[in-house]
Amino acid sequence: MITALILPDVLRTNHRTFTLRRVAESDLGALISLLADDPISAVRGDRAEELDTAAYRSALKELMSDSSNEVLLVVNDAGEPVATMQLTRIPGLSRRGATRLLVEAVRVRSIERSSGIGSAVMRWVTTTAAAATGASLVQLTSDQEREDAHRFYERLGFVGSHRGFKFQVD
Repeated sequence: MITALILPDVLRTNHRTFTLRRVAESDLGALISLLADDPISAVRGDRAEELDTAAYRSALKELMSDSSNEVLLVVNDAGEPVATMQLTRIPGLSRRGATRLLVEAVRVRSIERSSGIGSAVMRWVTTTAAAATGASLVQLTSDQEREDAHRFYERLGFVGSHRGFKFQVD
């Protein structure tokens, strides 16, 4: 848990109010559903009802116990989960010892996409969360196939300045 983040917090968009809060272990099903409600996840075959919840439960417990990580959930007025993301605070030596805030696993429920909640979440990350964690750089990666997401991040001021690489360990 990144203790510098004061949560829950309120996000407003288009006459709607959402609550941004830390996840609890009881949110695991909602998290898995949000992660699986995604075109690229669907291509990989990551259907929520077929995923190994034990692996997710173990990962969530580890993240929740790590002071450099935070998994957040956005809920609507009815308490229904509409978005999630993982933040990781990374102290570094480059850029004169800059601290980075890494944003991962950003998902917005498919029926909420284009509603403004994604923009509200990312504005919160680049202002409130960055300031609270002492980050001078917010960074994220996005699958090359997510062209709509790339345009979205660029509209928010993110710059595609680097090329990322991954090595799959079997």
